[in-house]
Amino acid sequence: MTAWPYPAPGDDGEARHLATGLSLPDIARSATSGSPVNLANLAGRWVVFVYPWTGRPGLANPPGWDDIPGAHGSTPEAEGFRDHYETFRAAGFDVLGISGQTTADQQEFANRMRLPFPLLSDADGRLREALRLPAFETGGVVYLKRLTFVLRDGAIERVVYPVHPPHTHAADLLATLHAR
Repeated sequence: MTAWPYPAPGDDGEARHLATGLSLPDIARSATSGSPVNLANLAGRWVVFVYPWTGRPGLANPPGWDDIPGAHGSTPEAEGFRDHYETFRAAGFDVLGISGQTTADQQEFANRMRLPFPLLSDADGRLREALRLPAFETGGVVYLKRLTFVLRDGAIERVVYPVHPPHTHAADLLATLHAR
C-alpha cells in the first residue's frame, strides 16, 4: 500500500468531549437507503465513519482542498469499508457513513461505488451542532472532519480521531476490533 500523499491531520482535541458512554442525540438523518436513520435508536454494534466530502468525476475540489490536513480521502475510506463490509458484519458490526452532503449527492456516490451500507446526510448540520463534531470551512462551506464512532445501542463505545490514513482506516479499525 502506498503512502498517503496529502497532509495528515493532527489531534486538535476537537473530539475530546465525545466520550465512551455518551448517548447519540435523537436526530433522524436522511439515508441513501430511503429510510431515515436515527443513531440514538440503533440497536447492536455499529461503525459510523464521518467524512468531509466525496467528489464527482468532472467536479473540482473545494478551494484549497489539497492543503487542508485530513480533507482528502473520503472515496478511498468508503471503498475500504465497502471492501471489508462482510468482515465487519461477521465480527458483529454494521456500517454507516455520514457527511454534510445532500442525500442526492450521497446517492450518486453510493451507486457509483456500489456501497452495501447507507450513507446519512447531515446537510442541515443538526447532528454536527448537537454533537459539536469537529469541522472546517473552505469556500464558505462547512465540512465535517474525518472521525469514526464505534457504537453500541446508540451510545459511543469508541472514537477514532483523527483518522489517518483514510485509505487503510477500515482495515486498521478491523485489526483493532479483532484484537479486543
